[in-house]
Amino acid sequence: MSKKEHRLGVSEINLVVRHLKLEPADQNNLQAVVAEVDQLYGLDAISFDEKSHVLNLAYDASRICLDGIEDVLKKHGVEVSHDWWTHFKEGYYKFVDQNVKNNASHEPWSCHQIPPGAGRKR
Repeated sequence: MSKKEHRLGVSEINLVVRHLKLEPADQNNLQAVVAEVDQLYGLDAISFDEKSHVLNLAYDASRICLDGIEDVLKKHGVEVSHDWWTHFKEGYYKFVDQNVKNNASHEPWSCHQIPPGAGRKR
């Protein structure tokens, strides 16, 4: 396990890292997006690479989903890139995020448990 401290609301076991390419947008809008997303509960890290137009995110997928982050992008007039690779990754990210969220709330069980009161006979 890592010794890195995470932000409040981030569990390392549910931590995912995402890289979304964005369409070119106004610098002020991008700064507003980064500032607003940075305040979301469950977000561990956010950065934007201006050279490649990639938004880098690390968050707890049991608390935040990519749809919520995309809502913030739309609110500020910033769009995810329309190329096929970004759309492919976006679909995969959403699938994995939903899977992590479902698994975080699932109670594990086993049919191989010994029934209560049934001890080993000697």
